[in-house]
Amino acid sequence: MASKVIHAYYDDDDVLMLAVKKVKAAKLHIDEVYCPFPVHGLDKAMGLAPTRLAITSFLYGCVGLTVATVMMNYIMIEDWPQDIGGKPSFSYIENMPAFVPIMFELTIFFAAHLMVITFYLRSRLWPFKKAENPDVRTTDDHFLMEIEIHDNEQELKDVLANTGAVEINISEKNSH
Repeated sequence: MASKVIHAYYDDDDVLMLAVKKVKAAKLHIDEVYCPFPVHGLDKAMGLAPTRLAITSFLYGCVGLTVATVMMNYIMIEDWPQDIGGKPSFSYIENMPAFVPIMFELTIFFAAHLMVITFYLRSRLWPFKKAENPDVRTTDDHFLMEIEIHDNEQELKDVLANTGAVEINISEKNSH
């Protein structure tokens, strides 16, 4: 199903930030903002919830630490104990200082790789996905604010005209 959206284009990130604040002050919902580079504070100005990727990263790190501990205990203590440099393999605790680098590396490995995979899945970015960017200029030097129209087209045009937009267009957006 297609819905009508209004696109407001900006050529400066500071003007965009002021425009977002004006639109939010007018109690209008911004669907999306497309930028050629990250704009500091834009997520807060739009009222977006904080990301939870840091929590998942910590949990993935805990999984990596657990895998490292279980793996080293099984390999070096239970399955094939070896006397390396005169260090006995009686228990994991006695040999743990030698295993700290491996524990650290697997913690970082799991956290980094699983967090990237989670980010791509959460963002719905997978190979051969068609780009959802409505205008190629937003990959170079323009910023675009997208707002869905709900029988308030003239009100949106009036608000956006006072925000410093260099261009305002109306188009159809296909919902996925």
